[in-house]
Amino acid sequence: MTELILPNDTNTLGNLLGGRLMHFIDLVGAMAAYRHSRTHVVTASMDHIDFIAPVHVGDLLILKSSLNRAFHTSMEVGVKVWVENTIAGTHRHVASAYLTFVAVDSQGRRVPVPQVQPETEEEKRRYEDAARRRELRQKELELKKAKRKAEVELPGSVRPGRV
Repeated sequence: MTELILPNDTNTLGNLLGGRLMHFIDLVGAMAAYRHSRTHVVTASMDHIDFIAPVHVGDLLILKSSLNRAFHTSMEVGVKVWVENTIAGTHRHVASAYLTFVAVDSQGRRVPVPQVQPETEEEKRRYEDAARRRELRQKELELKKAKRKAEVELPGSVRPGRV
């Protein structure tokens, strides 16, 4: 996907807004997941994003996504972002992210996705790395659940939004 960065996409310094970049990353990642699963997909997480360099008004943003691995109903997609300065004729890497998408039917129920068969060395590396990241995500989720449970069990404690 390629986007021309216009003033409406930027902050007062003329740099692309981080949230706008995240929006573009989500879109291009969803396209890869959608094409693989051939069903509706929802974004479950964007668990890692690196903003490496600023993007300016007039730059062309080039986003490329790849499906790293499919699990049962979820898929990890990697997105890499470059900027092209058309005046200078240069390209530079400006951001990377990993996203997890879940395949759902028209009622929002999870549905299985086809598995990925990595062929090249690069695909095999991304496939194995995705499994490691998934394991880390699951451990982090378990820690968060345990922390929430411990907060609820504290006598006399009140969490924001709870009565």
